[in-house]
Amino acid sequence: MSSSSDILIIGAGVLGLATAVELARRGRGVTIVDPGGDNASSVAAGMIAPAMESALENTTRERADMLRAARDLWPEFAERHSLMISAEGSEWRGPDAAAVAERLLGAGFAARAENGVVRTPEDWRIEAEPALIALRSAKGVTLVQGRVARLETEHGSWRAVLETGNVLSAGAVILAMGAHAAPAGLPSEAARVLGLIRPIRGQLEQLFGLTVECMRRGPGAYVAPMGGGVMVGASMDFDRRDVAPDAVQARQMLQAAARFFDLTSIGTRRTRVGVRGASPDGLPMAGPLGEGLFAALAPRRNGWLLAPAVARTVTAAVQGEPKTAFAAAFDPLRF
Repeated sequence: MSSSSDILIIGAGVLGLATAVELARRGRGVTIVDPGGDNASSVAAGMIAPAMESALENTTRERADMLRAARDLWPEFAERHSLMISAEGSEWRGPDAAAVAERLLGAGFAARAENGVVRTPEDWRIEAEPALIALRSAKGVTLVQGRVARLETEHGSWRAVLETGNVLSAGAVILAMGAHAAPAGLPSEAARVLGLIRPIRGQLEQLFGLTVECMRRGPGAYVAPMGGGVMVGASMDFDRRDVAPDAVQARQMLQAAARFFDLTSIGTRRTRVGVRGASPDGLPMAGPLGEGLFAALAPRRNGWLLAPAVARTVTAAVQGEPKTAFAAAFDPLRF
């Protein structure tokens, strides 16, 4: 069986889906190929959190400004695609509260420290799984379950050969498959760039029957609101691709979270595992990789925060529109 579309996107994480809906909004026919099941976006806490990300990574002011600018794209994106953002802010609770507050203020974020708790109103959140469902249902986007085994070029267009042998043709291909192996047949330069992506295994514990008023962070863990309970996370294990739950990691995260959050009333518990991709500098690879080939990949742990910025950047490249303010920083060929 074969079919064709205007744009083919490989991967249905938040970067692939956000790009798909932006292209569809411009009238492009978009097909997404994805194996289904959990991915790094679906098991995430949905943080749109430039403030704490900047403070805890002790990042530069320039990068903090970039993360803030990416966050500020969310209200328009969310309204356009019927998504709901929670803007309750976030807290830090730990022995180095004064240092965290100083870094927040130094990066230009509003923050207040009181009784060992640092609060900032500048971090937002989104419920990951409902948001992904809404994006997958967008008009003009077709989802095909499967895996692309190889890509081929033919007369200026692309052919994606699925593991089933089915063939999908498109004028342009966007690689958004996270840390999964790239399909065979990529041009050598694109293959080199994608070879720089490191997998990061992340494990979270979803606890039902508990509530928290906003995202709460402390040494070794965070606790975030999540439909019907809270999400406790998250481990960061570089170069691991396994997704089997790790009982030792779960116990360590819960012990860390218990230092700043009451876990005595845990109800049902569910372990979630995803594998993210990270570029060498921690920013996404988003933009052209070659003729008719684009990337929307490797955001490290800021996939949700950066999704509208990545979508806007890749869409502009596909459409031949003026480059976005993020284009140079996200350029896949910068390495």
